Amino acid sequence: MSNDCPFCGVDESQVVFRDELVFAIWDRYPVSDGHLLIVTNRHFADWFEASEAEQRAVIHALDRGRNIIRDRHSTDGFNIGINVGEAAGQTIRHLHVHLNPRLDGDVLDPRGGVRHVIPSRGNYLKSRPAG
Repeated sequence: MSNDCPFCGVDESQVVFRDELVFAIWDRYPVSDGHLLIVTNRHFADWFEASEAEQRAVIHALDRGRNIIRDRHSTDGFNIGINVGEAAGQTIRHLHVHLNPRLDGDVLDPRGGVRHVIPSRGNYLKSRPAG
């Protein structure tokens, strides 16, 4: 547990569901309506430090979260994302997985999905400038 970690000691009123290894909360800065975070109960930095049981619990929680989101929000698809390390955009050093519902037409061209973390490489079907 870390005193400066926003996920350690989270207020139970914010928890959507919890089991012995993970819990889910709504993202405080959602990129879409219904943006859910799956967070490990144990404090550690990233996916590669998770035990196999924790990894399985995260995967199971993604299914459970998807069902909750579908009950509460319109959705046509999902993005699932994990940032590992500062270079990948990780700002909170406690494993959490983003489950983002998507709607048809929410962006002009969704092709490439999570590949857009590097915008010029997002749509591999378009030609790229040399260099």
